[in-house]
Amino acid sequence: MTKIPLIDHIGWDLWRAADAWKALFTTRMVQEGYPWFAGARGSLVPLIGRAGISQNDLAKKAGMTKQAIQQHLDTLEADGIITRKADQKDARRKHVAFTEEGLQALAHANTVKEAIEATYQEQLGTDTLETLRSALAKIADTKA
Repeated sequence: MTKIPLIDHIGWDLWRAADAWKALFTTRMVQEGYPWFAGARGSLVPLIGRAGISQNDLAKKAGMTKQAIQQHLDTLEADGIITRKADQKDARRKHVAFTEEGLQALAHANTVKEAIEATYQEQLGTDTLETLRSALAKIADTKA
């Protein structure tokens, strides 16, 4: 069997940094009383958006089956985080939106994100953090 060497590359660095940020954010949210941020259902939160989204579009965006989305949304709804109602344009479709409790959790999440960023600023310094943000924006805006 041919041995393919593992190379060090920017993709690995980006993945590790993003994974470390997500782990820290999730840990803090769980510690502060928002356990639903952990696990697969928590990964749906940024995909829902503040205006909501149709359940079918959410399944496509998440790359999950409709059944899997249904199960995760059932738990988020039971926790009072989201609500599902008939879509105004098509009653056969469900529109997913945050409840007031869900929106309050998102506001608290902003506070946690700001605290994490403040820690990064202390570690790196203001100029280095701004340079990093600028570089990441350029990478993110690069089209394949």
